[in-house]
Amino acid sequence: MTIIEARGLTKTYRSKSGPVHALAGLDLSVPRGSVKALLGPNGAGKTTVVKMLTTLIRPDAGTAFVDGIDVVADPKAVRRLIGVSGQYAAVDENLTGFENLEMVGRLYHLGGALARRRAQELIDLFELTAAGNRPVKGFSGGMRRRIDLAGALVINPKVLFLDEPTTGLDPRSRIALWQVIKRLVADGTTVLLTTQYLEEADQLADDIVVIDDGRVIAEGTSDQLKAQIGGHRLEIALVDAADSGAARSILARFGDGEPIVTTDGRGLEVAVVDGPLALQHVLAALSEATIRLHDAGMRRPTLDDVFLRLTGHKADKAAQQAEDAELETVK
Repeated sequence: MTIIEARGLTKTYRSKSGPVHALAGLDLSVPRGSVKALLGPNGAGKTTVVKMLTTLIRPDAGTAFVDGIDVVADPKAVRRLIGVSGQYAAVDENLTGFENLEMVGRLYHLGGALARRRAQELIDLFELTAAGNRPVKGFSGGMRRRIDLAGALVINPKVLFLDEPTTGLDPRSRIALWQVIKRLVADGTTVLLTTQYLEEADQLADDIVVIDDGRVIAEGTSDQLKAQIGGHRLEIALVDAADSGAARSILARFGDGEPIVTTDGRGLEVAVVDGPLALQHVLAALSEATIRLHDAGMRRPTLDDVFLRLTGHKADKAAQQAEDAELETVK
């Protein structure tokens, strides 16, 4: 049973360079009790989707429902069901962690006693007990993100929207936040997550939607998306760039797709289905051809690999920021 359902979501902004189509007929369905990840580069439309589903902006066209409630027709009812954690930690630096959460509870009209009790529960849940009574301005980036996420959970929402929750965090803080999110999902929370990191979606999501230029360009599990571009990427580094042509032919023979060659001719890579077996064959063929290597190995697909295969460009393209606050809505 779906808890989020959107059809034909469209949003156009205008900038000095002309219209910017943030969303161009996007469809989305999120089953109850699952984690759906929206994967895409900056400017793909991820944040615009979240803003629409959380009633912050209205679509130019299309429909969206959260737990059967129309986000345009009854936004107040939707807000009573959801929690939101945006790209940047929305906390008051002069208040303590506990005071921030208590304030959120009072804004939700929980009453003083209940707001304080809920704040303490969340401080303990997010393992911030030792720091809960310190001003947030002294918190690390990871601690701020945990307080911000805790604030989104004050009312025990049915649906939690996380917009790039780990951007800017160090690896240890990112992994810690992943564990918190996994515990929430295990307790029954439905999560819609936006991210630029394929490994994050791999860790957290039951299903992934890849969007670009405001459209869905692929959907499936992490394994299904990786299968579209090859299960692994095989990479080699040549000693002599003059061997590039011969090495490219060998990679093409054992790879799943066209090999990519760096501009200096020394680096080559190709998608492969069975990574270990393909690596053995490639190394044997290169040795037989007396092609010397600096290095050789395999890696998992990245977001750039997904986008190169699906769209022909990398995820870090110079995308126009459709979410830019300075843009004006086209009437």
